[in-house]
Amino acid sequence: MISILIPVYNFDICTLVQELHRQSSQLAIPFEIICLDDGSTTAFKEKNRTIKEYTHLTYQELPQNLGRSKIRNRLGKLAKYDQLLFMDCDSKVVREDYMAHYANHLQSRSVLYGGRVYQPSPPADPALRFHWEYGRQREQQTADQRAKKPFHAFMTNNFIIPKAIFQQIGFDEQLTQYGHEDTLFGMELKRRNIHILHLDNPLEHLGLETQTIFLQKTQKGIENLYQLYTRQLDIETKLLSLFLRLKRNNLHTTTHFILRKLKPLIRSAVRYQPKQMRWFDLWKLAILLEYDAQNQDR
Repeated sequence: MISILIPVYNFDICTLVQELHRQSSQLAIPFEIICLDDGSTTAFKEKNRTIKEYTHLTYQELPQNLGRSKIRNRLGKLAKYDQLLFMDCDSKVVREDYMAHYANHLQSRSVLYGGRVYQPSPPADPALRFHWEYGRQREQQTADQRAKKPFHAFMTNNFIIPKAIFQQIGFDEQLTQYGHEDTLFGMELKRRNIHILHLDNPLEHLGLETQTIFLQKTQKGIENLYQLYTRQLDIETKLLSLFLRLKRNNLHTTTHFILRKLKPLIRSAVRYQPKQMRWFDLWKLAILLEYDAQNQDR
């Protein structure tokens, strides 16, 4: 028995829901689909209201935006079945047996993570190229690749979790803006010794954003990461690990100074060399060090 849970924000989910409903109806287990709209514009609400015609489906529009963590917790409370499939609304089902593949592994009692892929060819709009490059280089991994670092590779775009486990953990509602709620969730699974079974059962990420918006969201995510660090929570990311090494060796101040001087060069490289993700890594490190410097001055 499975509850498919989709938080919706400014995206047309009609095709996604149609395919999920078609595949789920072919399974020999009960299912439901719950979609909560988290303050989308009227145009998207009007499009998505057409999904109400499906059986085993609940669609609700919330009166105000709850944010990424709260709405997922709300979905978990509404679910009536014992297995919860969370996915992002800007997703596309790419396997004919997507639901069946998950259903075949439900008895494992593990958390199941299917992964994320991006379209094989670059987008026609150059403004979307950076996000696509990042996704292909950093987020698109096979199950074998992800299994080498099972908790670090976990994301919340496409996973199944037993409801009993989700009720114990939930998403941290102190994180009110974009970024790293999946990092914290993954580390909580690790702390509780909850196994993650990585599968090659991906959803394609459709919601490519312009480089400007993508960088703005990344900066908000780094702010969240620094908030988690100041709360002394046990989290692991490559960026934070590098930051902590610099702190331990008293190199953070010097590195911050150098990166501030190189800021125009780094900005230009990030903008005009989308394939070179090392420049993006430097940009993120510079932001994290800046947050730390500002915090120390208070």
